[in-house]
Amino acid sequence: HTAKKTVSRKSLCILNNQRVSSGAENMKIILVFLFIALLPFPARAEKDFSSFDSAASPETKSRFAMLDDVRILANGLLQLGHGLKDFVHKTKGQMNDIFQKLYIFDRSFYELSLQTSEIKEEEEQLRQTTARLQINNEEIKNLSQEMNSKIEDLIQNKIQLQEKVWGLEDKVTKLAIIQPSMQETKEISSLKAFVEEQDNHIKQLLKIVEDQHVQLDRQHNQIMELEDKLNHIELQELAENSFMGEQTEPEAISFPVHNTTAVTYQSDGPAPDCTALYNSGTRSSGVYIIKPNSSEAFHVYCEMKFGSSWTVIQNRVDGSLDFNQTWDAYENGFGDLNEEFWLGLNKTYSITKQGDYILRIELQDWKDNKRHIEYAFSLGGPETDYTLQLSRISGSIPNALPEQTELRFSTADHDMDIINDFNCPENYLGGWWHSECEETNLNGKYVAPRSRGRLDRRKGLYWKPKKGRYYLLKSTKIMIHPTDLKSFD
Repeated sequence: HTAKKTVSRKSLCILNNQRVSSGAENMKIILVFLFIALLPFPARAEKDFSSFDSAASPETKSRFAMLDDVRILANGLLQLGHGLKDFVHKTKGQMNDIFQKLYIFDRSFYELSLQTSEIKEEEEQLRQTTARLQINNEEIKNLSQEMNSKIEDLIQNKIQLQEKVWGLEDKVTKLAIIQPSMQETKEISSLKAFVEEQDNHIKQLLKIVEDQHVQLDRQHNQIMELEDKLNHIELQELAENSFMGEQTEPEAISFPVHNTTAVTYQSDGPAPDCTALYNSGTRSSGVYIIKPNSSEAFHVYCEMKFGSSWTVIQNRVDGSLDFNQTWDAYENGFGDLNEEFWLGLNKTYSITKQGDYILRIELQDWKDNKRHIEYAFSLGGPETDYTLQLSRISGSIPNALPEQTELRFSTADHDMDIINDFNCPENYLGGWWHSECEETNLNGKYVAPRSRGRLDRRKGLYWKPKKGRYYLLKSTKIMIHPTDLKSFD
């Protein structure tokens, strides 16, 4: 309103200045006209005196001359009055137009002020909501850490109790011939009941932790959406390559875990995998040295999440690394572990042959929607061309890889399966576990959304369920973890 009053005062000042200037100009015109009208009067008087000697006296002649000049002056003043009257009417019309424009301007300024106030109120509400969500996120994280600590304690107690149970089972075997005493029987029964109670408690805690993780993911997604609104980030629309609105496949039944062996190691040397590092106290994601059993030590990237640590075997984020590599490159690994990389088939095999592992694939499309899928898997050695066999456990996206099928890894220079005389890796680029030239390849060419040609898209980085459309991807990550993470499900 202050700005509005200032603009109105400036406009009135301009109008007053124009009116004063016009009045001054009109006064100048009147004075000039009077000067011109009076200028010939003396000369005319002298002429009259010299030409009329006896007809009239000088006073009579002067009187007639002055009457003529007065008539001329009156006529000029009348014309000037008419001109001033027209000028006044014209000036009033201009002033009315200016006042009309000022009214429209004041009204527009007032409406703009209201809109600005509403935008500021909405922005403040968004900021407050973001702050509340961040506080809730921190509280949930702290609670999750406490739950994880309690679970670790309970697992240790379970191990100790299990050892006691085994000892008691030995005693029961020895006492099969000899009748056990009443006290020993009560002790065995109480210990078994206690172990069962501890198992139930651990299962409940694991369920709570999983619920906490789901809530954390939901809170994180809400915070990301609010930050996008506050920063006015315009994400590129790509309806045909989006996960939005996709109905996820129902959760598969968990497969029975056999030989759920968590890898252990001595603290005086490198760990056999990232999970062992986490169990030893490491809590920060980053590059570490591991040494699987019967293998040389090498560097890996460990990602700490879900209350444990996962060994990352593939990461793609921006297309800075060309994944159209040779067989030797895929076997030994390539790229930067802090950016885009492929760990290597040989290194991955040396990790997985230590026990049963879970394969987790995380996908992100060009609208920053995230999905994941987890498999139980087995990976063969170099003599089998690193044959992969999958069994889906869970996920938030339809499956796009064949299950219970031996998939042999292939590259353009090492293709062992020629189907219908069609070389799949050469056509689709990048090494992958191809099966009948299926439509999924996470090591293909990195293609941005602007490339809409079908040929480029089929050579790109995409996820293609068997009954569905292409999902062009912005980033992918493949990780592995020992199955002891799921051993209490």
